[in-house]
Order: sequence, then structure tokens, then C-alpha cells
Amino acid sequence: MQYRKLTKAEIAVLERQFCKADSWENISVHPKFDPSQLSHVHFSGNIKLGRFEREFTLPGGYKKQSGIRNACLCNCRIGDNVLIENVQNYIANYEIGENTLIVNLELMYVEGSSSFGNGVQVSVLNETGGREVAIHNRLSAHFAYILSFYRHRPVLVQKMQEMVKSYTQSCTSVMGRIGNDVIILNAGTLKDICVGDYAVIEGVRHLENGTINSNEYDPVHIGYSVMMKDFIISSGASVEDGTMLTRCFVGQACHLGHTYSASDSLFFSNCHGENGEACAIFAGPYTVTHHKSTLLIAGMFSFMNAGSGSNQSNHMYKLGPIHQGVMERGSKTTSDSYILWPAKIGAFSLVMGRHYQNSDTSMMPFSYLIENNDESHLYPGINLRSVGTIRDARKFPKRDRRKDPDKLDLINFNLLSPYTVQKMFHGIDALESLQKTCGETSDRYTYQSCKIKNSSLRKGIKYYNIAIRKFLGNSIISRLKDCPCNNDEEIRDCLKPDSDAGTGQWRDLSGLLAPSTEIDKLITDIESGKINCIDDLEAVLKKLHQDYYSLEWTWAWDKIKTYYGVSLDTITTKDIINIVEKWKEAVIELDNLIYEDARKEFSLSSRTSFGMDGNRKDQETDFEQVRGVFEKNAFVEEVLEHIKVKTKLYEDTIKKLTKTKPQ
Repeated sequence: MQYRKLTKAEIAVLERQFCKADSWENISVHPKFDPSQLSHVHFSGNIKLGRFEREFTLPGGYKKQSGIRNACLCNCRIGDNVLIENVQNYIANYEIGENTLIVNLELMYVEGSSSFGNGVQVSVLNETGGREVAIHNRLSAHFAYILSFYRHRPVLVQKMQEMVKSYTQSCTSVMGRIGNDVIILNAGTLKDICVGDYAVIEGVRHLENGTINSNEYDPVHIGYSVMMKDFIISSGASVEDGTMLTRCFVGQACHLGHTYSASDSLFFSNCHGENGEACAIFAGPYTVTHHKSTLLIAGMFSFMNAGSGSNQSNHMYKLGPIHQGVMERGSKTTSDSYILWPAKIGAFSLVMGRHYQNSDTSMMPFSYLIENNDESHLYPGINLRSVGTIRDARKFPKRDRRKDPDKLDLINFNLLSPYTVQKMFHGIDALESLQKTCGETSDRYTYQSCKIKNSSLRKGIKYYNIAIRKFLGNSIISRLKDCPCNNDEEIRDCLKPDSDAGTGQWRDLSGLLAPSTEIDKLITDIESGKINCIDDLEAVLKKLHQDYYSLEWTWAWDKIKTYYGVSLDTITTKDIINIVEKWKEAVIELDNLIYEDARKEFSLSSRTSFGMDGNRKDQETDFEQVRGVFEKNAFVEEVLEHIKVKTKLYEDTIKKLTKTKPQ
């Protein structure tokens, strides 16, 4: 588009409409520029103006013509069909995209050179520093995980920091940008801010040094009385209702509202924070906290639900707030729970009560950690039978609010995976070792500052074995799904892993599950300079995520060989039928345990407070009207259907295998 200078006639019209300019020569306009849509405008510096032909229809049906009225503009490029009205001070050093509306603004400017929040150092996990993550527009939970937790690899950290520095330089400019189709209403001061397309910013008080990565696929909404400084907001996010953020990254489809406050924190995809506060936290995907009295501090979380009044301590009042903690994926805290950092809580565990010991239950996933008489009591594996655990696992994928096709976080939702099942193997070894060391008849055992009852230890071993048989059976059935199974040799060929990658330990990079060997290769490539930019690092992580099931099978087959005592050279149909039989027993037993746990929600005690002012019959009727009948509950029906589906899968698999011709 070739812009032109103003004509003398246009200048005359502008002056009649109370417009002024330091120099009319510094103003360029669209060939179809109409000066009639500008009034009471003061121009300073270099100005470029588009055409003003669009009419905006506002809520309630009120219409306004695009144009500029009652504003001061300095060094600005204004796109086509923009409405700028009632700017109390001025707009300086901004490029404003097409079809954007800015009404009732106090001040918006860029001062000097700015990276708009990119490169800001966030002191995550440790308030005193040492694990800083430089935030940027492309930050993923996995990138941040490696950068913050792998400080024992200084060359790696240096190389990753250089990647961010290079990316930050590409974002640095003396001009800010407001994208296309943006709405900014009733706003205070916006300093050094970049805003993506289709964002809505209304009633904010102060935004400084940040980027709002809104786009057409997944717009961002920033609501009333919000104050943010040194931040990055990702697509689909919403920040509302007096929220205050300082040095924070807010990931895709996150929601922060109801006066939530946070500093030096990272929130990744689908996090939800209301009423409470956060300080120096690494909030992996689906970290959820709703309550005013809840403080999350100096911890790493993911797929986590914090109960009201949940709290942690990172300060011993000696050397300062230097302690940190980890709650692995899927953990929950009940109301008024407390954990003294440092501590590490195993995946999909429930924490109840106040815990003053520095516990490490990371090798005991799916457990309860409950306070009793000021002691931490561990119930290994019991959460595997909880209806809440299964409900959570099924709801997470359904609650993925991300609409942006460019998803920054690579999220694996699997409840049973090499990551969690490897911990069950370790858990069984640890529990059996306790039995052997302390005796099978001991009333209680001590593990990592926790007490374990004899009955809980035995149940833990039982539950872990059930889950292991379920996972290994799932894996082998899935692997043979498309195999004709005409003979043992054909089956063996199908069972052969696609590659050696996948054996050994696995890691959870805050949502991304991958073999340790492959993560170590990635780290080595970064340290050597083979991978030297964010895009290349992202590509490797995406490939690992895409190859998950192939890598999972390599790991599962390695465990099947040792757990069931088989080998690729000698395994027969009979061996596989035995594994499938064990799988069926495990699936049905676990589903029955979950079914009975769900029944507790419909027990007589659960009906307390129902049927006000009535008799027992009224209580039952009131309960059924509100909660429904147990047998018709949606989740209960889903469990029963799951049993039917898995039973049918078992029958079909056995039928196919019994036709196999022996070698």
C-alpha cells in the first residue's frame, strides 16, 4: 500500500475540526483517507493513518463510526477502520492494527527500547533466586522444567538462556503493537505493552512491560481492575476481577480471577486460580486453586487441586525462604492441609492434615498422606481405588480449553504410564523390603518420615500389582490389536519393539512423559550446540510426544518379560492368554473397587441435611431429586459400561488367540 501526504484541502478540514500537528509533513495517509472522521486530535512525530470506513456496533446496539476523536498521537501507525476516542493523555510509539477500538484510555506508550516482557527473569521455586526462568512468548512447561530443575548442568542452563536471549532480541523494538480487531475500553496506563489480535482489554488499571498473545483462534480477555507488570499472557487466557500479577507467565487457556495475586510464578495450560495467592510457584498444566485462604508457595504442581486453606512453608527463619517442594502430577490437598518444605509428594496422592516432617513419597504414587496425632501416616496405593482419581483422569482431557492450533504444552493425560507404573515397581520393592527388614508381623513401619500400618502395607502391594497387571495387559492387547495372530511367529514379530528407545526410567516434564534416555540425548544436543534455538528444541519435544505409544511399548515389553518371565524368542499364545487373563481380573477388580467407592456417595450418611422438615421418606425423595439414583448416576453407568467393554475386549482377544496355530 502506497501512502500519500495530506492535501492542503484535507489539512484545512482537519484544522477546522480542531486538529493540530507539529508538522503536517510528517503525516502519511491511505489513498482513501477521509479527514471528516477526525476531530480534536494532536499529532506529533511521524504518523501514518489508514482509512475510516467501518461503523462499530457496540453492546446494546449503539453504533459509532471509526475515526480518531479527542486524542494525542505521537509516532504512531494507525491501521484501517480504527476507532480511537477520549485518550486523556496520549498514545506514543505504537502501531495499531485494523478494526481496533480504543475508547476511554488514560495513557499508552513505549519508552525507549522494550522486549515487552520477553526475557524477564522469574525467580520460580526459590524466592531468593537460583532457579530463574526467563519467560518468553514461546515458553512451554517442558522448556521451563528443564531450565529450572537442571541447575546441575550449568552448560545446559547457559545454552538455554542464550536461546531465550536470542529470541528476546528478535522481539525487542522501540514500537509497540496493538493487533487487529482488538478492543481496549476504560483502561488506565498501558506502558511497553504488545497486544495480539482479537484481545479484549477492559477496565484495567495498569499494565506494564508485557505481551498479550491473543489471536483469532483463541482470544485473550483482560478484565476490570487488573494490574500486571513484567508478564506474558498466552492465547485463550483470561485475567479478571482485580487480579494482580508481577513477573508471571500465564499459559494457554488459563484463568486467573476474583482478586487472585501472584508473583514470580509460572502458570501453564488450563491452570485456574481464584481468590488466593501464589508466590514462586511452578504451576504445571491443570493446577487449580479456588479459595481465598489458599497459598501456594515455592512448589511445583500439575494436575493438582488445592483445597481451601492449603498452605506450605518454605521459610525456616534461618537462611531465608530457600526451601522448595514438589507435588507430582495429579496430587490433591484437602481443606486446611499444610506441608513443610522441602518435601516431595507422589503422583496422584491425597494430602490431608498438617505435615511437619520432610516426607518423600515420590516412589509411592496413588497414596493417602494423612496426619494422625502429629504424625504423617502413609496409605500406599489406596487412591487407585478412589472414584475421585478416576473421575479426575477422565475430566482433564474434557477440560482442555485450548483452541489455538499451536499448542505450547504437550500434555499426556494417561493415568497409568511408564512414569507412574515404574514408581509402583519401586513402591513394591520398598514395601517388601520393609517387611523383610522389620518383620511381617510388625504393627507399623517407618518410610521416609511416614508411618505405614501393617494392613496398609499389604494393601499397597496388592493395589500396585493390580494396576501393574492392568497396564501391562492394556499394552499387550493394544499392540496385538491389528495383528492377525495366525501363529506364534507372527505374534512375536508384532511384539518386537520399534526401537530400543523407551527402556529404563521415565520422566514427567510437567505434562510431557518421555524416557530419561531421550531427554538426556536432548540435553546433550543442547550442550553441544547441535540444538541452538527454541524452534529446534520444540521440534524434538513434539516428536517425543508423538512417539509416546511406540516408546511406551518398548518400556512395557521390557517389564512384561521380567514380570511374567517370558522372552521374545519363546513367548507363545498360551503365555499371552495368561497375561490377558490376569489383565481381565485386574480390570474388573479395580472397577468393582471404584464402583463400591462411588456407592459411598449415596450412603445413608450422605443424605444428612436432605429432606428438611420432613420424615425419612421425604429425605430419600429429596436426595433422589437432587443427586439422582445410584444406579443411574452418569459416572456409575460409565464404570459399569467400562466393565462390559473390557469384558467384550477380553472375549474378542481370547477368541482371536485361540485360533492361533501352534509352531
